[in-house]
Amino acid sequence: MNHDFTFTIKKIAFDENYHPLDNTRITTNFANLARGNNRQENLRNTLRMIDNRFNALATWDNPKGDRYSVELEIISVDMNIDADVKGDGQAFPMIEILKTNIVDHKTNQRIEGIVGNNFSSYVRDYDFSVLLLEHNKGKAGFSIPDNFGQLHGNLFQCFLNSDIYKEHFHKPPVICLSVSDNKTYHRTENQHPVLGVEYQPNESSLTEQYFKKMGLQVRYFMPPNSVSPLAFFFYGDLLSDYTNLELISTISTMESFQKIYRPEIYNANSAAGQCYQPNLKNQDHSLTQIVYDREERSRLAIEQGKFAEAQFIKPYQAILEQWSASYVL
Repeated sequence: MNHDFTFTIKKIAFDENYHPLDNTRITTNFANLARGNNRQENLRNTLRMIDNRFNALATWDNPKGDRYSVELEIISVDMNIDADVKGDGQAFPMIEILKTNIVDHKTNQRIEGIVGNNFSSYVRDYDFSVLLLEHNKGKAGFSIPDNFGQLHGNLFQCFLNSDIYKEHFHKPPVICLSVSDNKTYHRTENQHPVLGVEYQPNESSLTEQYFKKMGLQVRYFMPPNSVSPLAFFFYGDLLSDYTNLELISTISTMESFQKIYRPEIYNANSAAGQCYQPNLKNQDHSLTQIVYDREERSRLAIEQGKFAEAQFIKPYQAILEQWSASYVL
């Protein structure tokens, strides 16, 4: 099949006035913060955390710790299934990611940051919350379906290779996630001035394997004055392809989110040691002043996976399978 899907991009500022778009995944981290009675205070405090962390890492020529601030854009990507394929020109909300921009108040410059950071995907919800659960239902041992994540990976790489991605973004994405609480991470001797100390896991995780289908490799670093490593998924060379300010924009944004979402790990009162296993039951941690409903987020992931199944996977299954099987970068 010679057909290739096309994409459209929508951008909306993530600031204290942010309201989620109608098709925003309701479990998306930033959408969760922007609901309820505390929405504006949540957003304001989150953005302040990000700016403070950025300035704490970008200390050079920054004596008062207030030189920089971070502006965030939510990038929503729709995949367009052309009318000649099914007859109705259906568009499906494929992914949402974050774009950082850095404001230098000393020079009055606005510096482009990194795209990626947070990663939200309906198809990933389907894979993990519907397909994987159904595949293992009633089985004694855990296993992974054949070609698990292959369609999602091909769709993501198709987007990255599209003209519209290249028009809007000048570098490949970096996605920053939490470490896994069922893996052990060992501290290495490698240290980067911004990313910090590198850790290596004892084994590959299902998330690593899934993101590998997207073409992404992973390294784990614990930035200065952090208490736990972060997982950085990237293309190319993470340490050479991005400037220090670009990397700091990702660290400050995603570490702040993780302190809110996973305080047991990222707001713990003691830092990871030489051999580290994250613990989501750790009681020795501090809470931020930001309200977040973690139980709701887990519950709704299944609902959104079923939405992807009903609106995308089942109606276009034959087309998607044929396209994915023949897709070549």
